[in-house]
Amino acid sequence: MGDTEMNRTTEAGKWRAVAAAAGPADRAAAEAGVRLAYRSAGLAEPERILWADSPLAAVTLLRGLAGTGRSVRDEVRTRPWAEERRRLHDALGPAGWADHWQTTGAPLWDLTRALVDRIRAAVTEAVEEAGAVERAGAAGEGDVRLVLLDAVLGQHDAAWLAAFDGHGERLAGLAAVAGHAGWWWPYENAAVLCERPVELHRDEAGRLDRGDGPALAFRDGFALHAWRGMRVSADFLAGLADLTPERIREEENAELRRVMLEYYGYDRYLAASGARHEHSDETGVLWRIGLADDEDVVMVEVVNSTPEPDGTHRTYWLRVPPRTRTAREGVAWTFGLRPEEYEPLVQT
Repeated sequence: MGDTEMNRTTEAGKWRAVAAAAGPADRAAAEAGVRLAYRSAGLAEPERILWADSPLAAVTLLRGLAGTGRSVRDEVRTRPWAEERRRLHDALGPAGWADHWQTTGAPLWDLTRALVDRIRAAVTEAVEEAGAVERAGAAGEGDVRLVLLDAVLGQHDAAWLAAFDGHGERLAGLAAVAGHAGWWWPYENAAVLCERPVELHRDEAGRLDRGDGPALAFRDGFALHAWRGMRVSADFLAGLADLTPERIREEENAELRRVMLEYYGYDRYLAASGARHEHSDETGVLWRIGLADDEDVVMVEVVNSTPEPDGTHRTYWLRVPPRTRTAREGVAWTFGLRPEEYEPLVQT
């Protein structure tokens, strides 16, 4: 490995750690980074720097905060970002830039982008559920989204900061904030900074994942719950410890039922349910569970042909009518087709 490639790998590793950092912010270092970012943009330093315990708390604070002046995100982040990217692209050339991005920022991009989208959606939903949206006034869901779009993403800008690391000082202030805090909002007269999460749990593929609590949690209680990247509720996770085959069969949501089956264990579920293997073919396996006082529960076990990010293939259980006699018939029924009409080019 050459020196250049080794340096890129080191930079990417450093910023991967920044993106995944949890625990209290270094407030003094982050505030120094904010002031440097303003000076680098040719702006006066903010009169006030305020802190919030989570992105939700920051949005709530900002929606009621007076005297901030206009957003200066464009000057602080967007313009220097674009200029630095253009400078680096011109210096390396198209092929060189593409290679540089692939070995620095690209490995972090999908992970951080997905997490940012999840946080934005959860903040918007939490504001609505708390009744903070003023139905009859000028503020509303759109206002929340605009505030979120004003944010500089701090540690979650790690992908781009990894690509720019060591290539100039224009972004040194942004990098300093990212290394010591979470999201932040720059305005003319004030800046609002977020604490980093206190907990972050991922699976081997980097997806949010935890079966016994929040996968991402902030100090004020704002949290995201997920199982292998899929969003679930706190109440749903709490109920996994007391799962029964009956509860799994009663779940109407196919994705939630899959999570239940993964947690409970497919083999255990089949054994506990008294399932009978009835048929199998290239489309899947048909199982029948006889019930004394009700119609049979019939399910088709299918494996997704598209691999997950970690290379595994998800198993799905499709509830089909009791009259179903073959796996193909069951899978075809889920598409509204007759068995002879079901000829997928790519089975998913």
